[in-house]
Amino acid sequence: MPRKAHLANHLKEDELKQKYITSQDPVEARRWHVIWLVAIGWTIKNSALAVGLDYQYAKKMIKRYNELGAEGVKNQRKKAQKHLRGKAPLLNEQQLQKLVAQLRSRPADGGIWTGPKVARWIEKETRRPKVANQRGWDYLKKCNHSWQRPRPKHRQGDEQAQEEFKQQLPLKVKQLQQKHPQAQIEVWFFDEHRVGLKPILRKVWSPRGERPIALVQPRYEWLYVYGFVEPKTGRTFWYLIPRVNTKWFNLVLKTFAVEAGASNEKIILLVEDRAGWHTSPKVQLPTGLIGEFLPPYSPELQRAERLWSLVDEPLVNQHFESLEQLEDVLATRCCVLQQMTEEIKHLTHYHWLNYSDAISSPT
Repeated sequence: MPRKAHLANHLKEDELKQKYITSQDPVEARRWHVIWLVAIGWTIKNSALAVGLDYQYAKKMIKRYNELGAEGVKNQRKKAQKHLRGKAPLLNEQQLQKLVAQLRSRPADGGIWTGPKVARWIEKETRRPKVANQRGWDYLKKCNHSWQRPRPKHRQGDEQAQEEFKQQLPLKVKQLQQKHPQAQIEVWFFDEHRVGLKPILRKVWSPRGERPIALVQPRYEWLYVYGFVEPKTGRTFWYLIPRVNTKWFNLVLKTFAVEAGASNEKIILLVEDRAGWHTSPKVQLPTGLIGEFLPPYSPELQRAERLWSLVDEPLVNQHFESLEQLEDVLATRCCVLQQMTEEIKHLTHYHWLNYSDAISSPT
């Protein structure tokens, strides 16, 4: 009969079982499982086999538990350990924090920070004769920086008005629901996007050593994409229109109201910017459509603007002989986008669009 392993009396059997059951760390849970099995009479070999651990590893865990108690069972890999291998870092912790603070302002030449400029800063700070440009890039990453294009924000935009809009939108939806208790309430966003024969150039993935080429012939002929999106569901409606004015806007609104099913039983709150042809007294809202304007100079609140990067994808780095050829490509693209509800929902349904709770099913 195999000899029973010695187990120090740090914890009782029930306490060991609770440690095994309640442990949130999978490594520690398996260690406690082995120790509990040994405590109730199993051999180390059978315990390790039942839990799926190596026999020598299980023996080591039993030994550490006997010597250190619960501390010996903890998963030490979760603790950050000092990396002693390789070369010493270029900057110590104090110098690294100094670099983080320095990156909040412009470099000495008044330009923008780049990897080479950070490398020159490190040379000056550490008095090293030469620091590779790549090390500057590495330290930008180490400072938790990434290469990004700023989101344009109009200088006349009123942040207080924008915050009030975010807070008031759910209340307005709730008021509509109270005013029309038998109706279904939906919130849609609308905007226009100009595209034409002027080329759209963007970065694309390309094999190393091969510079992508885009044929261009700039001509200033345009058409407009009118886009409607319901962020809650990702549903969209698209219209290709030759120009923007009140006449065309009224026609698009009328068509959208029919296709979206706006009526007395289905009220659509349409959020739009304050373009002149949107706010004109000549605008005719069909039955079931209610207009809601964004604060002035607040394009970042317009969820429909997020659609244009998707619309442009088939157009980038492409040459079109005529607007008719461009329109054919756009028409196909808009049909595809109508099926991409999940992608569009993730792109447009921001956290502050919390009006969903205010919308209840009609009684």
